[in-house]
Amino acid sequence: MTKKIVFFLCLAAAAGCKTNSTFNASSDLTNTQDSLSYALGVSIGENLKMQGITDINSTALAQGMKDQLDSAAVMDPMTADTFVRAELTKIKESKEKAMQQEGIDYLEANATKEGVVTTASGLQYKVMTEGTGASPLATDEVTVHYEGRLIDGKVFDSSYERGTPATFRLNQVIPGWTEGLQLMKAGGKTEFYIPQNLGYGSRPAPGGAIPAYSTLVFVVELISVQGQ
Repeated sequence: MTKKIVFFLCLAAAAGCKTNSTFNASSDLTNTQDSLSYALGVSIGENLKMQGITDINSTALAQGMKDQLDSAAVMDPMTADTFVRAELTKIKESKEKAMQQEGIDYLEANATKEGVVTTASGLQYKVMTEGTGASPLATDEVTVHYEGRLIDGKVFDSSYERGTPATFRLNQVIPGWTEGLQLMKAGGKTEFYIPQNLGYGSRPAPGGAIPAYSTLVFVVELISVQGQ
């Protein structure tokens, strides 16, 4: 991601950076140079915001681009890149630590709620509807309807929304599902609260809706267990 930041900075510098503090975007975008420069600024700002870099001295940013363009920068590009990488690592680690703590706090509070059961692994669940059919083994194939959400309530996946249940072998999914569904019976519906270490941990799908170290909440309806 650092390369993308440097790429945008280089583009902005090459386009020519004006340091006019009276520039008004709503009225001063009167030519291609100004419009391109402003568009590059928007791109830089959006990219930085996505990285979690929001505390920026815009004057120093503009000066750094101008100095590099004029071959007068007091920091060479390699040193600048190393510094940016180090700061991005700090931001990433801080976010991940906060995410883990949010999950711990959520599960601690959730464990005290009526009907919530905590297993030895730390998995939590609450039975919504008792099933009457077979309970699956880890090696069984199951068909389910489900909804997955983050602890802030954001839904990241739902077979209900797609209108089609999912079928998979139980030992081919995250550990929280493998353990949890074996506690169910076909026809049942359960809400699972899955700690990050039983979910996707530090390796969620790249570019997906699940941040690293997320505690997850799933409502799962076990429709059938194949072969039973």
